[in-house]
Amino acid sequence: MAKKVYELTANVSTENPQAVRRVLEDLVEKGSITPIGDGFQIKAKMVGESARDLNRTLLSALRKVEKRTRLRAEWAFGKSVERFFDYVPKGVRRG
Repeated sequence: MAKKVYELTANVSTENPQAVRRVLEDLVEKGSITPIGDGFQIKAKMVGESARDLNRTLLSALRKVEKRTRLRAEWAFGKSVERFFDYVPKGVRRG
């Protein structure tokens, strides 16, 4: 499958912000990580084969350092936006 550039908009909630921030800084090369209440807001571009794979990779890396991390993410490619809550797809919106 061909690699695609997805635009990520996500909220990460965690009980260990310091550890999660280090992981986010390693994974998110092109984008911003903004502290919010109990976690972070992320706006970034990431390259991968599918939104599902990118979402799984991101959440798995975060949960290695803090099991109770939650991820609400939207992955946009072209006119399509895929939404996820943790590992669960919540729908696709087409432009």
